[in-house]
Amino acid sequence: MSVSIVVPIYNEVENVPLLYNQLVAVLPELNRPWEIVFVDDGSKDGTAAKLDELAAKDERVKVIRFRRNFGQTAAMHAGLQYASGEVIVTLDGDLQNEPADIPMMVRKLDEGYDLVHGWRKQRQDAFLNRKLPSKMANWLISRVTRFPIHDLGCTLKAIRRDIARELELYGEMHRFIPVLAHQRGARCVEVETRHHPRRFGQTKYGISRTLRVVLDLITVKYMLDYFASPMKLFGQIGFACGAIGALAALATVLMKFAGGVDMTGNPFMLLTILASIGSVQFFSLGLLGEVNARIYYASQPKQNFAIRELLNFEKQPLGKDETISIRGRRAA
Repeated sequence: MSVSIVVPIYNEVENVPLLYNQLVAVLPELNRPWEIVFVDDGSKDGTAAKLDELAAKDERVKVIRFRRNFGQTAAMHAGLQYASGEVIVTLDGDLQNEPADIPMMVRKLDEGYDLVHGWRKQRQDAFLNRKLPSKMANWLISRVTRFPIHDLGCTLKAIRRDIARELELYGEMHRFIPVLAHQRGARCVEVETRHHPRRFGQTKYGISRTLRVVLDLITVKYMLDYFASPMKLFGQIGFACGAIGALAALATVLMKFAGGVDMTGNPFMLLTILASIGSVQFFSLGLLGEVNARIYYASQPKQNFAIRELLNFEKQPLGKDETISIRGRRAA
């Protein structure tokens, strides 16, 4: 299988030539065709010129250049979409990931896995503003998504192209690639990888990203459990509001006839009205969500299932994903 190395780059002028040299020293060990896809996310420090030099001297270097800085998720998504290899390896451009780990990860894919993601067990970063928030975020994400993982923040991953093409990345969701792939039925495995301290340039990450990660986690949780049927979420909340309203109404009536409490000044009466309105609104949101989900799947070539392979089929049904493996005897 051919291999594409996807590297999102933003203001890494010192690191780009060194990373290229490390990659070209390691990739021949794969014994298969390879390419390097640099995604320049609107760099302003001379990185673009360095990438131009590399592309001019080596045709295996491909460059995707954004008009402005769109963020790492957009850069990652573009690299995954434009990579031509049957296996796609992603890594950071700051020299903190170890390119020598790539052959090991590709061999792991050869064992039958669809995605191999790295675990920076001996992470070489500051504890307070990098390692501690990362540990907390990984613990929270693992519990909420029920996906066992130690290090979602590690960019070093190897993934089969058919899985990569199915991923829809936006916001800050590049860190959730293993979770999203697992939801599509990918066989994932985590392996220990080496990590180095940053030598040049400034980190683009910090503790301020924690809130954005939590917000994206809420989105991912919704997509994992309720995206195809929103009524399961909003309907449950609507039933809960309705139950609260019914109990509050019962308490209001009992207080009126048993204790002579005025209904108009009773807080339980106000709670009854509020809960009833909330119940109707959540049921309405659920119905609208169901309609939108049907429109989403019907109006474009999207489907809420993923096929690994087809047996004894003459051709792909409905012109769907051309990357599905067709195996077995052809029809006469």
